[in-house]
Amino acid sequence: MSAEVGVVADRRQKKVEVALDRRQDKEREQLIVAHIPLVHYLVGRMMFHLPQHLDQQDLMSAAMIGLINAADRYDPSKGVLFKTFAEQHVRGTILDELRSYDVLSRSMRDKYKRLAKELRTLEHALGRNPTGEEVAGALGMNLDEYYELLEDVHVFTFISLDDSWEDDDGNPLCLADVLCETDAKNPQQQVMMIQLAEALGQAIDTLPEKERLAVTLYYNEDFNLREIGETLGLTESRISQLISQAMVRLRGRLKLHKN
Repeated sequence: MSAEVGVVADRRQKKVEVALDRRQDKEREQLIVAHIPLVHYLVGRMMFHLPQHLDQQDLMSAAMIGLINAADRYDPSKGVLFKTFAEQHVRGTILDELRSYDVLSRSMRDKYKRLAKELRTLEHALGRNPTGEEVAGALGMNLDEYYELLEDVHVFTFISLDDSWEDDDGNPLCLADVLCETDAKNPQQQVMMIQLAEALGQAIDTLPEKERLAVTLYYNEDFNLREIGETLGLTESRISQLISQAMVRLRGRLKLHKN
């Protein structure tokens, strides 16, 4: 009799497990479908900064892989919203895809490092934000050549914005998360977010006015380059240059905070 009871209990347990698996599969599918617009949004925002020869569909495919991986790995008991968790994975897979194209080439990195070094040296020597003319002079360039350099490193300054800090559990916290004011994370990351946001806020406040406005409109108000240009009376190309220059300044100042 006891053996029969045991068999019945096992059958019930298996039915429960099957039902739970089906429910989890359905919830996973719902998460993926509900956040496809997020994938389109993130890819669309990134495409503004990328060379025209890159295929948006390739980035969409990579981003969808990131979304699916996020749904597979998501654990709601961690106290992190799925949207936040998915953004990190989607952005990460897009960056991996871009690295496979060698968008972040050695020459681009070298150009960026030289620019960042000269900018920090001038800031230290002058005790203020150097002008474009001053940076160009330090680099041995005329202003047009300096603007071309800012265009060249724009992709790098944008993508490298996703360089991340990590908490003790290895969970990423990106500068882009702070700029874009993403949803709340776990308690430790919330503390890191507050500290980083304070440092970033102070750094943004020290930017030249047009750079500060361009960064704020892009990351906080979701303006695109054309809209920012119309607001400030500048071309999209000039806005791109302003944001590039601002990102070089911010990364240099936030690196001190990170260390």
